[in-house]
Amino acid sequence: MALMPAPAPGYHDAVCEFKRRLIEATLLEARGNRTHAARTLGLQRTYLLRLIRDLGVAAPPPLRRRNGAA
Repeated sequence: MALMPAPAPGYHDAVCEFKRRLIEATLLEARGNRTHAARTLGLQRTYLLRLIRDLGVAAPPPLRRRNGAA
């Protein structure tokens, strides 16, 4: 019995996957800083946070400031 190839993702799935990868890459570049990532993407921070939640983005935790750091 031959294995059938997996069906190609639909339009919606492809768009969601693109958004997820773009947000993950931008967050990695911003070292987890969601405010900076939102600015880079031209989004409001609250909308970016919603996308992170809704798309299941593997977002790195934001870097914590040490006491006395500027």
